[in-house]
Amino acid sequence: MSEPLVRRMREFGETIFAEMSALAVRTGAINLGQGFPDESGPTAMLEHAADAILAGDNQYPPGPGVPELREAVAEQRRARYGLEYDPATEVFVTVGATEGIAAALLGLAEPGDEVIVFEPYYDSYAAMIAMAGAVRRTVTLRPEHGRFTFDPDELRAAVTPRTKLIMVNSPHNPTGTVFNRAELEQIAAVCREHDLVAITDEVYEYLTFDDAEHISLATLDGMRERTVVISSTGKTFSVTGWKTGWVCAPAPFVNAVRTVAQFVTFTASAPYQRATAYALREEGAWVEKLRKSLQSKRDRLISGLDAAGFETLRPQGTYFVQADIRPLGFTDGLELARALPERAGVVAIPTQVFYDHAEAGAHFVRFAFCKREAVIDEAVERLRRLAP
Repeated sequence: MSEPLVRRMREFGETIFAEMSALAVRTGAINLGQGFPDESGPTAMLEHAADAILAGDNQYPPGPGVPELREAVAEQRRARYGLEYDPATEVFVTVGATEGIAAALLGLAEPGDEVIVFEPYYDSYAAMIAMAGAVRRTVTLRPEHGRFTFDPDELRAAVTPRTKLIMVNSPHNPTGTVFNRAELEQIAAVCREHDLVAITDEVYEYLTFDDAEHISLATLDGMRERTVVISSTGKTFSVTGWKTGWVCAPAPFVNAVRTVAQFVTFTASAPYQRATAYALREEGAWVEKLRKSLQSKRDRLISGLDAAGFETLRPQGTYFVQADIRPLGFTDGLELARALPERAGVVAIPTQVFYDHAEAGAHFVRFAFCKREAVIDEAVERLRRLAP
C-alpha cells in the first residue's frame, strides 16, 4: 500500500513537543521544554468553571461563543488597545488560539497563495499553511543587540504577486522578542502597500518584561480593517489545558473563520468560556502578579544558564529563553536536545525545528521558565554537568 498520508503533510511527523515530553517521562528528566506552567490560574476563575459544570452548563453553547465572553473580549480590546469590535459579529470564540490560527488560514488562504511567516515560527503555522494548500515564505529573525529582529529589506523581498497573508506573532514564541513600534510600522507599511491581510498571534500579550510594551498591529493606521487578531486564556491565566481562545476581526474575516471552525470543532467548552469572561473582567491584578513572577523566574533561569556555560538572550516576553550552546562546545541543538535528558536530566527544545533554514537556529535551544523556582534551580544545577 502506498503512503496514506496526503503529500502536503508528509514533511510533518510527530511534533518536537511530543518527542521531548516523551523523553522527559522515560528518563525522569525535568521538562523545561514544553511551555506550560506547573501552577494553575486564579482560584475564583477556577471556581467559576467548576460552578458552571456543577450547575449543568455542559451542553453545546452558541457556536460563535457565549455572549458574555464575546462581550468581555470586546471590552478588553477597547480598554487595553482602544479598538472597537462588535461582540455579535466581530468576535468569535475558538478552541484555543491554535484553532483560531487554523481556521483563519483555512478560511482565508487559497491553494497556491503565499503566506509570510517570521522564522523561527510556532510549529502549527507551517502545518496549517500546508493544510490550506498555501505556500509559506519565511523571513528570518536574527539576534541583534541582544534580541531577535528582522531585516526590513528581507521582509519586502519576501512579497510576491501571490502573497496574501502575513503571520505576526508578538510577543514572539520561541525567541521572546516583542516587536516594537518601528518594527510593526514596517510590517504595516508592507501590508498596506501590497493589500495583505495580517493574522496576529497575541497569546502572550500580557506577559512582557522590563520596559517592553505589547502593541497590537491592529492599532496602527489602516490595519484594523486588515488584521485578524487571535488570543486566548491559556497563557494569560495559566490554564493552557482549557483551550479557550478568540478571534477579533472585521465581520467578513470572522465569517471566514466561523465557516471553517463550525465544521472542525463546532464550539468550545461553555464552563471555561464563562470563567474566562469573569477573569478578563476581574483578575487583572492576578495577571500583573503573574507577569512580575515570570520576569523574576526569567532572571533566575538566565543566571543559572549563564553560570552553566550557555550564552543567553534576555527575552522581552513569553515563557522562553534562547540559549546559545556553542560556548559549551556544541553546535547542533537537535542532537544536544535528544541527548540532554540522559546527560543532564533536563529537557529543552531545539530551536532549529522552527526554521525552514535550520542552520540559522542550529546553535540555539529553548528553555521554559514558567515553572516553580525550585524546579528551575534543580534544572540549572543539573545543567552544570555539561560544563567542559
